[in-house]
Amino acid sequence: MVHSAYDSFELLHDCPTKIEAIGSHGAKLFLGGTDGSLRIYAPESSGFNHSLPSDHRSQTLELHKEPYVLERTLVGFSKKPLVSMEVSESRELLLSLSESIAFHRIPNLETIAVITKAKGANVYSWDDKRGFLCFARQKRVCIFRHDGGRGFVEVKEFSVPDVVKSLSWCGENICLGIRREYMILNATNGALSEVFPSGRIAPPLVVPLPSGELILGKDNIGILVDQNGKLLPEGRICWSEAPSVVVIHKPYAIALLPRYIEIRSLRAPYPLIQTIVLRNVNHLFQNKSAIVAALDNSVYGLFPVPIGAQIVQLTASGNFEEALALCKLLPPEDSSLRVAKEGSIHLRFAHYLFENGSYEEAMEQFLASQVDITYILSLYPSIVLPKSALVPEPEKLVEMNWDTSNLSRGSSGVSDDIEYSPPPQLSESDEIRESKKMSHNTLMALIKFLQKKRYSVIEKAAAEGTEEVVLDAYESNRHRRSNKGRGNSPISSGAREKAAILDTALLQALVLTGQSSSALELLKGLNYCDIKICEDFLQKRNYYAALLELYKCNSMHREALKLLQQLVEESKSDHVLGQKFRPEMIIEYLKALCGTDPMLVLEYSIPVLEKFPTQTIDLFLSGNIPADLVNSYLKQHAPNMQATYLELMLAMNENGISGNLQNEMVQIYLSEVLEWYSDLRAQQKWDEKVYSPTRKKLLSALESISGYSPESLLKRLPPDALYEERAILLGKMNQHELALSLYVHKLHVPELALSYCDRVYGNILHQHPLKSHSNIYLTLLQIYLNPRRTTKNFENRINNIVLSQTTGLAKVGLTTSHKGKGGRKKVAEIEGAEDSRYSHSGTDSGRSDAELDDPTEGGSDIMLDEILDLLSRRWERINGAQALKLLPRETKLQVCMCVSVCAQNLLPFLGPLLRKSSEASRNFSVINSLRQSENLQVKEELYNHRKTVVKIGSESICSLCNKKIGTSVFAVYPNGKTLVHFVCFRDAQSMKAVAKGTPLRKW
Repeated sequence: MVHSAYDSFELLHDCPTKIEAIGSHGAKLFLGGTDGSLRIYAPESSGFNHSLPSDHRSQTLELHKEPYVLERTLVGFSKKPLVSMEVSESRELLLSLSESIAFHRIPNLETIAVITKAKGANVYSWDDKRGFLCFARQKRVCIFRHDGGRGFVEVKEFSVPDVVKSLSWCGENICLGIRREYMILNATNGALSEVFPSGRIAPPLVVPLPSGELILGKDNIGILVDQNGKLLPEGRICWSEAPSVVVIHKPYAIALLPRYIEIRSLRAPYPLIQTIVLRNVNHLFQNKSAIVAALDNSVYGLFPVPIGAQIVQLTASGNFEEALALCKLLPPEDSSLRVAKEGSIHLRFAHYLFENGSYEEAMEQFLASQVDITYILSLYPSIVLPKSALVPEPEKLVEMNWDTSNLSRGSSGVSDDIEYSPPPQLSESDEIRESKKMSHNTLMALIKFLQKKRYSVIEKAAAEGTEEVVLDAYESNRHRRSNKGRGNSPISSGAREKAAILDTALLQALVLTGQSSSALELLKGLNYCDIKICEDFLQKRNYYAALLELYKCNSMHREALKLLQQLVEESKSDHVLGQKFRPEMIIEYLKALCGTDPMLVLEYSIPVLEKFPTQTIDLFLSGNIPADLVNSYLKQHAPNMQATYLELMLAMNENGISGNLQNEMVQIYLSEVLEWYSDLRAQQKWDEKVYSPTRKKLLSALESISGYSPESLLKRLPPDALYEERAILLGKMNQHELALSLYVHKLHVPELALSYCDRVYGNILHQHPLKSHSNIYLTLLQIYLNPRRTTKNFENRINNIVLSQTTGLAKVGLTTSHKGKGGRKKVAEIEGAEDSRYSHSGTDSGRSDAELDDPTEGGSDIMLDEILDLLSRRWERINGAQALKLLPRETKLQVCMCVSVCAQNLLPFLGPLLRKSSEASRNFSVINSLRQSENLQVKEELYNHRKTVVKIGSESICSLCNKKIGTSVFAVYPNGKTLVHFVCFRDAQSMKAVAKGTPLRKW
């Protein structure tokens, strides 16, 4: 892992005196000797100049990698040997520590300030940015501030527990390394806080980092802390031995060890980068461009190897992470070079990790390299891609990237003698490598890579599709304008092609790794999967659930439904590879198609309609498919299901079925009943009281719905059967007498006749609450009074009724179409016709029905039991007086003669009737008395209001004009207090709304 980060070069040797302190300014070196002299050395190429150049160019020069020669010697620079020195480039000052701290102006080195209080100081720290100086003397720490001129101002002085061995500024605080521990000194108030104990072998060492943190030495370990002394999570630097000096030259930390100089990376885990063997090094300091190491009589410069060359070294040795870290240090002007190098290193790193089984880490590097997706997929030959995908060979692409990178190395000082040798080919056979590339782990890593890339790719593809739609809309309107020679500019489909490649590969990888749910989620959302490739892939693996989603997302609904039908049929006998497909899945699929393709829904709903009629009808209802369309389709392709559909439609949504459909449903029922009747009649087994399931449905439909045509149904009924159906139809035509005659004389079921009367009574009561409702019961009473009434010409009467109903409707239409004075009268006549249907026998005349019949029919025995039962059970709905009038004289006589026999049967009718009449009479009497009392109260109130007195005095004023009333005509409001002139009131328009409806009295 070690590479050459610095090259050592001997700058000078044979210094006359031992070097005690060293510094630099620009390209020059300052050496402080044991005799107190200051020697200035300059590069040999700069020539001899015994005075420092005053121009600004010298300050921008860096140390040269060439021999240095003595340029100037300042004898007696200090009385005692220098302990240390430091150059402030921004302030052009040279700071030296000897018996005290002195400041000299560069370049002439004249003394501008001597801090006498620093006499005996052993360590100091200079904050060049703020101009603050702190130094330690015995057990005291002093702080001075440069005032910007030639002087320094003392700021603070604090006492500390022990002698300070090392110190450094850390933000607003000062870190102190005393004999046994490290402490943080608050430069404002002098508060001390302990950090941790120092080492037992080496003295304390405080090293500031450019970021503001600190490295605190504890023997051979450098511990990282923040400005407040808290440990950082980055860990610690472990040196080979305890260092005496540590300097920071990003991105490395250089430590002076007893036998050599050790260089480590500042990036965790702080690996060893290089060791430079230099013995007897006494001083080590950092220059802007290099590290300077001073021995007793010689000086060495550690010059950094160009970043580009270091990157090549690290990449060649497989230390890709360090190489990537160095790429970030390339100068900003080489941004394109940096991107190229980083991409190339990421790519090489990814191949290295992939070949060594670190697939997820490899994909992270592939992702960082921003290499095309097709390049990654070329590592997976078994994944089929669309034909439009141009897949490059990995080896060629890697070589191409490195050729581009090597061409750019010259700009960063990289020598071409360091070339990358591609990793050797593995000795495995092609079959083993292929199985390795398609293993579960490799596919899982590929899935994660594709999922990370997918969002941006799909977003670009969707934006491209939107742009194409907008352009198409623009081009469609463009023919209205002049073209002026501009041609169509087709939109590149590159984004969608890339999205198709990605989604196609992702789907295959998900299926191969058994992530069926994720594959389904991919297909359910927006995707660009290649239909042909994915269809073949899913069919080979019998993954039908995903195949159905593939068809669905691409609007291939017919193919999906065809496949689903096939799978449902196969699932009846055996499970399809563990997947159970039920007919309900077809219904669920069809729900989404109701609004877009109703004919397709109808086509594929027929097979499931027989087994799941309720769910299928609910599908038609929820999808808002017109019922007429569904009925027409069923009538043509599945007539046996037509009645079932209409039944369920009526049961689930009675208002959703039209009159035509109701009529058609009843016609279907009737056809089935007539066919059933013909079969039984042929077998001579017909019985009017036998009910098949279809006949029950027919009777229920005839009674409950009203959208059918009773005339057309009545014509289809046989003349000598199905009397109950005929009675219901006659009732729908308001022929109540004929309907009741059928119940009584043909069916011989008086209970059905009574139920019929109850239904008619309820309907009339609901529609016409104020009309008399007892006529229907009187009609039944008439039938009971004439049990042998002729029924000959019954069919002719029904036909006449149908014809007269049709003619009557036509006449009504013609009558209502006329306009004029007679229109209202004709309408009234038509409205009154309804009442005439219930009073056609003339019961109000006081004559009985028997007296109105043809004398040739003669009298007959009345149905006394039925009459008494009717009167006793429905006495509250029958007008008693009219009922008694209907009885013929002979019948009345018979009743009177049989009082002793049937008195108990008459009491249930006459008793409640008389009680009701008496109660009504009493109620009317009470109401009359109450109304008379109310009338008297109103009269009394009126008299009281008329007695109101209004006094008009000299001070009475009009509320409108605020003038006195005097003798003028006035008006007073009902409250008796508000007075106005009558003229003012009449003229004031705004008072009309207040006075509207309120009576006024004129005085």
